[in-house]
Amino acid sequence: MSEESAMLAEQDLKLVDALQAAPRASWSTLGRALGLTAVTAARRWDALVERGDAWLTAYAGGELTAPLALAFVAIDCEPGAALDVAFALAAEVHVVTVEYVAGPCDLLAHVVAPTLRELGAHVADRVATVPGVARVRTTLSPRMFTEGSRWRVRAISPGQREALAAKPARRRAPLRFDAADRALVLALGADARASAAALAVEVGVGATTVRRRLDALLGRGAIRVRCEIARSVSPAPVTVTLWLRVPPDKLETTARSLAMLPEVRMCAALSGAANLMLVVWLPAQQDALSLEAVLAAKLPWLEITGRAVTLRSVKLMGRLLDSAGRSAGRVPLDFWAAVPVPGHGDRSVDRSGG
Repeated sequence: MSEESAMLAEQDLKLVDALQAAPRASWSTLGRALGLTAVTAARRWDALVERGDAWLTAYAGGELTAPLALAFVAIDCEPGAALDVAFALAAEVHVVTVEYVAGPCDLLAHVVAPTLRELGAHVADRVATVPGVARVRTTLSPRMFTEGSRWRVRAISPGQREALAAKPARRRAPLRFDAADRALVLALGADARASAAALAVEVGVGATTVRRRLDALLGRGAIRVRCEIARSVSPAPVTVTLWLRVPPDKLETTARSLAMLPEVRMCAALSGAANLMLVVWLPAQQDALSLEAVLAAKLPWLEITGRAVTLRSVKLMGRLLDSAGRSAGRVPLDFWAAVPVPGHGDRSVDRSGG
């Protein structure tokens, strides 16, 4: 299993952590924080990417994704069909994450679409009809409290992280999202460290405009860039998903408390009998027991209603993964891509206005 594989060398873990703190910082800035030359830092990163041990993912977040619909789809499969179904789903642009799990279902998929109607159409017409799917159960998520861009390897010191941290942007007027911004998000998804000049060529606007817009979007968390690490070389290779039931009047404070735990990768509100989903990354499977004990002690009103352990991650936020969790390809995270709705043909909806 992946938890028995060799972890990355300490210097590589520090580089991943530094890139989690400042994914677009210059190599000289990153190298200086780590005691490396810029050339050495860049060379080590290139080697990690070449092996598929680490990669960068860029996607829209925060206020840009507020109008979008997110659901978690639990999928039961015909005997022996689970991985074939997972691979088929992984090719879908709106299925951003797919995991083969041991738990209350065979597969757990994260699905994003422009509207609730289109999300329902995608699950009914594209997810549920994949050969080998026996049953799907869809739970909507009205709010994301924390997600993977905030998770850290925790290999560098607080001082190093502080030196790399960007200053928070001042709150300004609401962002208007247009076609150029969508193109910018997709271009960053292909190369999250691309220069403003390179992005300008890709998007077709001036470099000064790209630099100004990118600074605004990144500064306000409207575009998020995360540095990922393959699970087989990670210090926390085990993924556990917990479904939780919390009194509605304690939902906000509970979610904020959970988001502070270093093991927590994602915490999302659910519209279901369980009203919170928690995803944690742990050093070993048995650590789930001690984590649950901590939760019971700190948050005694919290009830765990379901558990799943990931046996294989097939896709993680648009990144296709091999059996060891290494990067093996990419599906663009175009959240606004049109979803055909029955009765309306294969329509092409203009999402340029957000």
